[in-house]
Amino acid sequence: QVQLVESGGGLVQAGGSLRLSCAASGRTFSNFAMGWFRQPPGKLREFVAGINWSTQNTRYADSVKGRFTISRDNAENTVYLQLNSLKFEDTAVYYCAGVRVIVGIPSTNYDYWGQGTQVTVSS
Repeated sequence: QVQLVESGGGLVQAGGSLRLSCAASGRTFSNFAMGWFRQPPGKLREFVAGINWSTQNTRYADSVKGRFTISRDNAENTVYLQLNSLKFEDTAVYYCAGVRVIVGIPSTNYDYWGQGTQVTVSS
């Protein structure tokens, strides 16, 4: 059974940085895409970034391009999201998610989800 456990959230000032981690277990992920999503207060959950585990190709939402970086450590079975130049509007619960894929990095219809980690950016 796939388990995803996020960590690394917290309170940070605008312009600061955080690194989120997602520890994945329960299977091998070589045929998976892993994604980070977020849900701001009072809003719908949205795609932030994704990575194809095998190819390490990445995909980003326009709102975070150039500021956030997704990566994965195959030996540790961990996916990371580096958040730089944080803005107040980045405040949200951030979720790690996974889905089996043949190719590509989808932005919807992920099957496995973590419990989320809160990121709060003070202005």
